[in-house]
Amino acid sequence: MDLRIFTEPQQGATYDDLLRVARAAESFGFGAFFRSDHYLGMGTEGLPGPTDAWTTLAGLARETSTIRLGTLMTSATFRLPGPLAITVAQVDQMSGGRVELGIGAGWYEAEHRAYAIPFPGVRERFDRLEESLAVVTGLWETPLGERFSYDGEHYPVEDSPALPKPVQAPRPPVLIGGKGARRTPALAARYADEFNLPFVSVEETRTQFGRVREACTAAGRDADTLTYSNALVLCCGADDAEVRRRAERIGRDAGELRRDGLAGTPGEIVDRIGEFAAADSQRMYLQVLDLDDLDHLELVADKVVPQL
Repeated sequence: MDLRIFTEPQQGATYDDLLRVARAAESFGFGAFFRSDHYLGMGTEGLPGPTDAWTTLAGLARETSTIRLGTLMTSATFRLPGPLAITVAQVDQMSGGRVELGIGAGWYEAEHRAYAIPFPGVRERFDRLEESLAVVTGLWETPLGERFSYDGEHYPVEDSPALPKPVQAPRPPVLIGGKGARRTPALAARYADEFNLPFVSVEETRTQFGRVREACTAAGRDADTLTYSNALVLCCGADDAEVRRRAERIGRDAGELRRDGLAGTPGEIVDRIGEFAAADSQRMYLQVLDLDDLDHLELVADKVVPQL
């Protein structure tokens, strides 16, 4: 089981806060540092204000050396697919080939209204996501010296030189996730290297992973060529008192997090991860909400990782 650190900077974080966590995650041996891609806090003002995901990752690409970097999830409504392909390819170059693109249809209407971003209906958002995936991956995978065109309804591409190329060949990994029963599994089967489920139960995980596997079979793809992952809120403590203190720091109830998240002592965390592993999860994104508590990361690295 690969453990990755996942942050939510829209809740209140500066670039320096994120750099400190990313460097700590790297030094403790975690597989990756990921961040959300949101422009508005949820239930908070998120002071001092939002940071842009890909600007952040560009900075981290130059200030870290080994840890992988990515988004859960970039909203397809935020960026046109051509410029997004250029941005991610450039950050991949800046990092020496350590970038991954998590991308979704977008769901948080309030942030779109707050920052003048168009927010079409669900069907159109998924149509645009599908075209974005076709364009981004098509641009990256076009052989050097050849041209890329795409007859899209929303994002037509004509005779593009398809530059720049990312370092990773044929392209950086693409992550798709969510609980949709039809289009989400189909898009994952067609475009994704990894399928991610955020904040769901073991039972929901098993069901949705099954849908993705069925979609792969229908598309003629080996379902085992996908990586399957989960994201859960992390709240680990050396004892029950420390678990409660950490839960209180993020405004959550320890009992609720034990039931719905990834909470408890190191032994409990290992057992909980094992439940998801039994449902075929191969990777866990640990959502860290208190970015000042680097001891939290160290505890997991020292007491949980060696047992996995």
